Amino acid sequence: MSALIAAGALAGWAGRHLLSRLRRGTAVPPGWCETGVSLAWALVALRQPPGWWLPIPLALGWLAVVLSACDLRVHRLPDALTLPAYPVAAGLLTVVAAHRPGVALGSVAGLVLLGGTYFVVRLISPPAMGAGDVKLAGVLGAVVGAVSVPAVAGVVAAAAAFTLVGASWRRAGAVAHGPAVLVPSWLVTLSWP
Repeated sequence: MSALIAAGALAGWAGRHLLSRLRRGTAVPPGWCETGVSLAWALVALRQPPGWWLPIPLALGWLAVVLSACDLRVHRLPDALTLPAYPVAAGLLTVVAAHRPGVALGSVAGLVLLGGTYFVVRLISPPAMGAGDVKLAGVLGAVVGAVSVPAVAGVVAAAAAFTLVGASWRRAGAVAHGPAVLVPSWLVTLSWP
């Protein structure tokens, strides 16, 4: 477990430095990403998922921390992180599908449900949903759908609730929605199998 915590700190450090170098990234205070990824990976280690599932909560934990840090700082989810998440998730889910039948169908359904929901919200009310959130939603839906298609609805409900709480607490200005959808998505991956 200590090796995974140390690896998480290193991965968080790399994520923080990557964010500072991206064209649409931001500078994040030292320790934010290192601590966040270490904690996420420690929880994964405590859960002890099988080797074929392990990369999913590790990768999503890293992505959740790094994107949340950026969204909280500058209300932006960089394409340089959200778009490459699609082929990475597809590769990891292909491995999972070899061990669990039905994962591919669940992933596609999740992608359509979460990605489609966010896309429709963006079409109806562009100020209510950022373009980065829409781009991220499909990959999160694919990963959550691999666990359980009904869990996608739970993630949507949790994300909406967290965003509403954040908006009522903040009272004015934009609210970072990325963390509100990333955290429940990661928790779903942590709880399975």
